[in-house]
Amino acid sequence: MELSVQNLTKNFGSKCAVDNISFSLSYGVYGLLGPNGAGKTTLMKMLVDILDPSSGEVLLNGVNIKDLGASYRDKLGYMPQEIGVYKNFSAKKFLKYIAALKGITGKTADKKVDDLLKLVGLQDVGKKKLGGFSGGMLRRVGIAQTLLNDPKILILDEPTAGLDPQERIRFRNIISELSENRIVLLSTHIISDMEFIAGEVIIMRDGAILKIDTTERLLQEVEGKVWNAFVSHAELNIIKKKFTIGNIIQKTNGVEVRIVGDSQPEFPCQPARPILEDVFSYYFGGNVL
Repeated sequence: MELSVQNLTKNFGSKCAVDNISFSLSYGVYGLLGPNGAGKTTLMKMLVDILDPSSGEVLLNGVNIKDLGASYRDKLGYMPQEIGVYKNFSAKKFLKYIAALKGITGKTADKKVDDLLKLVGLQDVGKKKLGGFSGGMLRRVGIAQTLLNDPKILILDEPTAGLDPQERIRFRNIISELSENRIVLLSTHIISDMEFIAGEVIIMRDGAILKIDTTERLLQEVEGKVWNAFVSHAELNIIKKKFTIGNIIQKTNGVEVRIVGDSQPEFPCQPARPILEDVFSYYFGGNVL
């Protein structure tokens, strides 16, 4: 299976949100990385056919998704940033309702809903109303909803937002297991989540694609360009004006800073092993946390 984008562009009036991009996805997990306003959500909405491109096309196995219609949507699982639920419904009732909309009914739906509630750790609260759920619990309901029709293409926009560390680990493991025979594209500001599960990363800025590469090669690219240093609070203000700072940790007698750049600072510092957050800092600057 191949999902490809050919010269895809989306304009909103005079603003170009996605600018003539092309790429192809096959089975595996792909991370979509970029700052706010890069065009990630707009791209995802075109991939799931809820937003029409201004030009270009999205193809599944060489066929325009517009021509595939419902058969394409049957293969899709989409989790948007904002999840709409009926707060007076229980988790189980809501998922059964969504299952019915997807053509899944009867005992098949019952088993599917029970299995998914167990998968996302909500089996004990399945009969409770969604209005009493926390944000993290609602994200888990959203993950279950996305998987109802056993989709072959998963498009996930900020899927781990609001999840605690244990929930995020559970989610990462679920996605890793599912990706063997699925296309998974996920966007998240929690870059460490992407580093754990994404085989390749698509880096976007201002609607364009800067780079598509494996996580391993992206990390190799910033090898020798990351340092840790311990400085005073007064020195920090000067350093922030001259260098890209990837992280700041306050200590009792100073500040530990992570510096990313092409040239080693002239003050005492130690080389550091790169992580994906350093790649973000290298391309976009500023503190990522």
